[in-house]
This record gives sequence, structure tokens and C-alpha cells, in this order.
Amino acid sequence: MARTLNLETHALRRDEFVDAAQRLIQARGYEQMSVQDVLDEMRTSKGAFYHYFDSKSDLLDAIVERMVDAGVARVSLGIDDPDRTALEKFEAFFGDLAEYKLERRELILGFMRAWLSDDNTMVREHFRRGLVNRLQPVMTTIVSQGVAEGVFRVGSPEATARVLISFIQGLNEDATGLFLALDAGAISFDFLEERLAAYVQAFERVLDAQPGSLKFADTSLIRDWHLWSQTHRKDPS
Repeated sequence: MARTLNLETHALRRDEFVDAAQRLIQARGYEQMSVQDVLDEMRTSKGAFYHYFDSKSDLLDAIVERMVDAGVARVSLGIDDPDRTALEKFEAFFGDLAEYKLERRELILGFMRAWLSDDNTMVREHFRRGLVNRLQPVMTTIVSQGVAEGVFRVGSPEATARVLISFIQGLNEDATGLFLALDAGAISFDFLEERLAAYVQAFERVLDAQPGSLKFADTSLIRDWHLWSQTHRKDPS
């Protein structure tokens, strides 16, 4: 008789692997973490690991998917506030995402370098597609409200939202590279601020919004991250 799979038990056990990997990434970074490290942390066998994941990259994919789900849930709370204007919701969208990342900066910094490597091209592509599908309805709501309030002037809020999500993906990836360059001393903070300001202007043009009406590139947060990263590197304890 074939064994029946308990879906709830299966999901819980899979989450335990993701939890263990997150702890290891926070402690030593994604590139320094091996599948064997996860097995040692879980005190289990390779067979058990490959029952849930095809590879180390597949495990990273699961971590990213969990982060996307939690991040979308966070920004949705602010968007549902009926007392906020579209401009306030647009700013809150990025502010809530920034706060979410700040709360998990050890994890994010742990695999930031690996995220941009060629080995994770497929993971990034999966992340991009998932982000579009999850965030487009949220952004469509903001754009539609902005059109109704007269602060955004676009033909199709849904199509515009999709373009903006693509911009957000580019911004996220570019900001990651800029942060790593800043952390390595390869660029100045002024250079980073100029680049992020260009994204704000691009968003305003796509939405046909009043210049200076959008405020979401909070570089003080990046400065805090940079200082924390430098301190953390000098004093790993």
C-alpha cells in the first residue's frame, strides 16, 4: 500500500530546513554555507534534504519566496488605510519595504553578494516574476487612487503599475550593487544619492506626477546599513 503524504507535516518539515538555512546565512553568509552545514544544523541526512529541495539554489529560492510573501503582506497593510492619499501610500509602500528589510538586514546582507552572482540567475528571474505577480495588484491600487485624486495622469493604471514594478526590480538590483560598491569604498555616498534620485525622477515621469511630489529614496537608511555593515565586519561578535 502506497504511503500517504501528510501535506501539513511535509510543509512544516520543509520550513524547518528554510529556518536552519536562514540562521546559517545570517551567521556566515550564503556563499560560505554548504548543504552539509544545513544537514549538520538539522541533524539529518542528504536524502532528507533532497526530498524537499533539488539544490542549494533551490533552498535559496525558498528563502526568497518566504521573504517576498512577508514583504508583500507588510506593504499591503499600509495600502489598505482609507485615510491615506495616493502619494502617502506610494511613500509608505517603499517605507514599509525598507523597514521590513531593516528588520532582516543580517539575512539580507548574508546573501547579498551571492544574489548578484551568475550562479543565481534563475533564482533572480523566479524572484522577478513572483514579485510582478504579487506587487502589481498593490501598485495598481495606488496608481488608480492617484488618478482619481488627480496627482497621477496615466491611461491604464494596471499597465502603468506593471512598468513601475519593473522599475522597482531594477532599483532593487541596482541599489544592491551600489551598496556593495559603497561598502567596498569604490563609490562615494554622493554618487549613490544621485543614482537613486534619478529613479525618483523616472517614477514621476512615468506617472506624470508633479516634480518633487514623490519621496521614497531614503538614503539615510542606506547610510545606517553601511555603518552597521562596517561595524559588524570589524567586530563579528
